[in-house]
Amino acid sequence: MRYLPHTRKDIDKMLQVAGAADLDALFSSIPDDCRRKDEINLPDPFTEWELNGHMDRLAATMGASATHKVFMGAGSYNHYIPEITHQLLLRGEFFTAYTPYQPEISQGTLQTIYEYQTLVCRLLGMDVANASMYDGASALAEALLMTIRVSRRKKVAVSRAIHPLYRKVVETYFAPTGFDIVELPVGKDGRTDLSGLADFGELAGVAIQSPNFFGCIEDLEAAGRAIHADKKTLFVTSFSEPLAYGLLKNPGSCGADISCGEGQSFGIPQSFGGPGLGMFAAKQRYLRTMPGRLIGKTIDMDGKTGFVLTLATREQHIRREKATSNICSNQGLCATASTMYMAAMGGSGIRELSRLNRDRAEYLKLSLSESGYTSPFTAPTFNEFVVRFSQGFSDTWQALLEKKIVAGLHLAPYYPELSDCWLMCVTETLNKNDIDMLVKEVTR
Repeated sequence: MRYLPHTRKDIDKMLQVAGAADLDALFSSIPDDCRRKDEINLPDPFTEWELNGHMDRLAATMGASATHKVFMGAGSYNHYIPEITHQLLLRGEFFTAYTPYQPEISQGTLQTIYEYQTLVCRLLGMDVANASMYDGASALAEALLMTIRVSRRKKVAVSRAIHPLYRKVVETYFAPTGFDIVELPVGKDGRTDLSGLADFGELAGVAIQSPNFFGCIEDLEAAGRAIHADKKTLFVTSFSEPLAYGLLKNPGSCGADISCGEGQSFGIPQSFGGPGLGMFAAKQRYLRTMPGRLIGKTIDMDGKTGFVLTLATREQHIRREKATSNICSNQGLCATASTMYMAAMGGSGIRELSRLNRDRAEYLKLSLSESGYTSPFTAPTFNEFVVRFSQGFSDTWQALLEKKIVAGLHLAPYYPELSDCWLMCVTETLNKNDIDMLVKEVTR
């Protein structure tokens, strides 16, 4: 898609219609001392090829360029994206993220979102999904606020094994509300310890991530039974790697009331941390308390199938205090990319890719174990895990970075008690030679 600038004649015609003498007059409402007076210092223009070369050179100066071997996940995962996804996204009818309020001109986008909702429900084993969460962190915060609306209680419990940044976003959402957040500890096996759940009193909801931040697979079925011992408490499952559900039992089959998380792994590049895609699904009985928007399928007056914006409360636009959510924009393009990815891969493709990720991570885990390195946790893991290195590993990590190897994420800033531990991740983008090279370097 090329950017086509307006001609001088186009600009003059628009200014005439707007009743403005020139472009500066359009900004006359901005105080003079808030406006830039000098010209922007821009270099001479590049040709398209010179610009591409310039961007490539800038990219090569980044801490982790495309030539690096990255053994780090922690909520953002490097996966191959089928070329069909890239090419279809370039089509003009998809290349906008604007909310499709006008169904008569938005059938393509509406149908895509409808199919996205269907695929998310199948992936997570839930009844209904929306398409308007910003990312996994905000989706979790919205899910916990939803449990309060449903139960009319004022306290939620959040596992300490949930992604630390997700928990920070939840705290930010809850700060002005007066609602309480309590924290569930991590057991010795790396899973959430639910033994003290009853001590917290009446809870609106309990949130657990699986695979959790440490890569450990939670026992969601046992967690669901424990949480639902209080029939008014809702069970919320979170995730940062949806690919895991190509192998694991989905949250719906384990008794989850709400399942939410990050969809970046499905067709969305890492892009230095954003944008993401918040997946959000729930049981049918909670449909009208869900945040965001839902697309539905209907029949028009001519008997033809049509797609429409079915549920999107007006309060979120004009009466914020009564809204189920104040998310007014839509991650439409990211949801479209995710839909294309899931459709291209299919159920068998996602299952095969999940197994490949799991197997390669297990190969690294086993290789490090045979080299004398241990993990503080014993629970089974998916495509990332925690390994304990010596206290001087920070120097080794820096030396490896100079060799274009990113050897995991140091956990000390997030979990001080794990100051000698690192979170390692392997996806299909790393092969056996890459893994063997890492093991060889860290065991020198």
